[in-house]
Amino acid sequence: MKKWISLFVWCAVSASVIWLVVDRLPPQHNPFTHIAIDHPIGFATGSKLARMSTDRQQCIDFLDESDIEYTRLDDGDPEEACGFRNAVTLDQSDFPYSATLSMSCPLTSGLAIWERQSLGPIAEEFFGEVPVEIRTFGSYSCRRIYGRQTGRYSEHATGNAVDIEGFLFADGRTITLLEHWDNGEEEGEFLQALRNDACQVFGTVLGPEYNDAHANHFHFDMSQTGICS
Repeated sequence: MKKWISLFVWCAVSASVIWLVVDRLPPQHNPFTHIAIDHPIGFATGSKLARMSTDRQQCIDFLDESDIEYTRLDDGDPEEACGFRNAVTLDQSDFPYSATLSMSCPLTSGLAIWERQSLGPIAEEFFGEVPVEIRTFGSYSCRRIYGRQTGRYSEHATGNAVDIEGFLFADGRTITLLEHWDNGEEEGEFLQALRNDACQVFGTVLGPEYNDAHANHFHFDMSQTGICS
């Protein structure tokens, strides 16, 4: 009996110590704290966003608290491979896009965090200014992976993915993945820094290092594959 009591006490003390340690973590590293757009990107950012896929109200609350303008979309038929699930059309965030984006709410939230905590600060660091437009290939597209006739459907088929081609600056300069990813200069370093942050936000990040099909864009989605390339 004494052995079981000692084990119980040890477990209780250990749990208390772990909780005290976790409770003192900064919010971006603490998986139990409320997510906010002004929190830096950290170890817990991705897991908090992933939970939004099963908590619609939390996702909508996040967009409202972040002053993101959006239009809610009706859910499509759950029996169909294509269609929106817990999705919105992005009307306004920190940066304008070259095309209208209709996406899942968690993806929209992740994109807003990435804009605020990665794109803006990193652009300022490298170039002393932020982009005036994000160039995108879009989000929703009812198709299978790589446009094949068979196989599983892409995350784009439910608006759970977005493709980013590059960035336009006020002087007319455009930085694109196709032209600048591995040029060995500041443009390439800028793009790679954005990719590294994105890997802590989105469930899947694909780019030029993944395969030739992604040589000209970042693919961000909320499927939790853990791929970062």
